[in-house]
Amino acid sequence: MDLLADFAQTIIAQFQKPTLAFLIGGMVIAALGSKLEIPDAIYRFIVFMLLMKIGLKAGIEVRQAELAELILPAIIAAVVGCLIVLLGRLTLARLPGVRTDDAIATSGLFGAVSASTLAAAMIIMEEERFAFEAWVPALYPFMDIPALVLAIVLANLHKRRAAGDSVAAVRIWPIIADSLRGSALSALLLGLALGLLTIPDRVLDTFYEPLFRGLLSILMLVMGMEAYARLAELRKVAHWYIAYAFAAPVLHGLVAFGLGTVAHYTTGFSPGGVVLLAVMAASNSDISGPPTLRAAIPTANPSAFIGSSTGVGTPVSIAICIPLFLALAEIVFKL
Repeated sequence: MDLLADFAQTIIAQFQKPTLAFLIGGMVIAALGSKLEIPDAIYRFIVFMLLMKIGLKAGIEVRQAELAELILPAIIAAVVGCLIVLLGRLTLARLPGVRTDDAIATSGLFGAVSASTLAAAMIIMEEERFAFEAWVPALYPFMDIPALVLAIVLANLHKRRAAGDSVAAVRIWPIIADSLRGSALSALLLGLALGLLTIPDRVLDTFYEPLFRGLLSILMLVMGMEAYARLAELRKVAHWYIAYAFAAPVLHGLVAFGLGTVAHYTTGFSPGGVVLLAVMAASNSDISGPPTLRAAIPTANPSAFIGSSTGVGTPVSIAICIPLFLALAEIVFKL
């Protein structure tokens, strides 16, 4: 009983953190009919700033880290991204009223990574003094790209089989290149490269670091309003998407947490790194993933895959999964 009480107390405490409070606040004011709007250009600038900061910090740490420390977590990230898509293809796509193209696109978004969720987790962990390797955000593309590529490949294969086409070859590189050109990954990879190849410590400390928390609070507010707005779209599709969007982030995060724990005991991967890996798996792409899948799987219904991702998946991953995996880490690793 004491263990359950401590677990519940940890989760409740996390809901009082500013990051989660802004997300919930955004959903509340949207529900009350507020006309508050954040221009899209400002939203995109905020995302760019956050990802540049994360990339710069990760690049500096990668430069100083032992390459052997990164290999197993990077492999696990890629495996988890692919597993999430395959699980969605084998489960969601088989449920009544769910179209295969919609299910594959949905699982692709849930396999890809949310920059906002990753940034929120990092802030909360820093506030809790929950240490993690600063290079862990560099695992983002290792999970994100394989998930998007696999989803697009599976959708193409399904389309060809439905048309009676026996040709199974799908060109992989154009899909990867398109993913790399996405706004979120471009910003992250640019920051990663600059941190790895240059010495940006001064601009990181004097410009990006001081702005990080304030910009993230605005992003959480926008995400809350967007999540509420997207809930209406889910009424147009099968209710299975709502059930999937509630359950999938927790399940995906638990898979990554388990594999990350293996890395912890074999290579010394930190408990904080395990938590961030689990949060990345629990998240779902909200910036570059939707336009990528819209263009690559035009037969998929955006109300299904974007509605379930942004409307339900993102709030669950931020408000539930981050506190959940922090509490789980304290229990598993006896912190």
